Amino acid sequence: MIIEAAQITVAEGQQSQFEAALSRAIEILSMAHGYLGIEVHRGVERPAVYLLTIHWETLADHTEGFRGSELFTQWRALIGPFFAEPPLVEHWERLVER
Repeated sequence: MIIEAAQITVAEGQQSQFEAALSRAIEILSMAHGYLGIEVHRGVERPAVYLLTIHWETLADHTEGFRGSELFTQWRALIGPFFAEPPLVEHWERLVER
């Protein structure tokens, strides 16, 4: 399993609209091959910053499958207009679970 961690800074004052759009975008994301689930976190000190942790079966399911698909185009069209800057996206592997 691969975890995609995406830190998204939303334009000031648009958090509610982003969260509504994200709810619809997650429905699209859930149709992607290899998608296993998502967690969404909002910053406490920086409430315009969101951390999305998206679980994928493989790295290619995200980077090649989803990112190269029409689903990604739809996903980005819903949430992209709210970005204050490009998201920081990194991929992680679990080493320890207790």
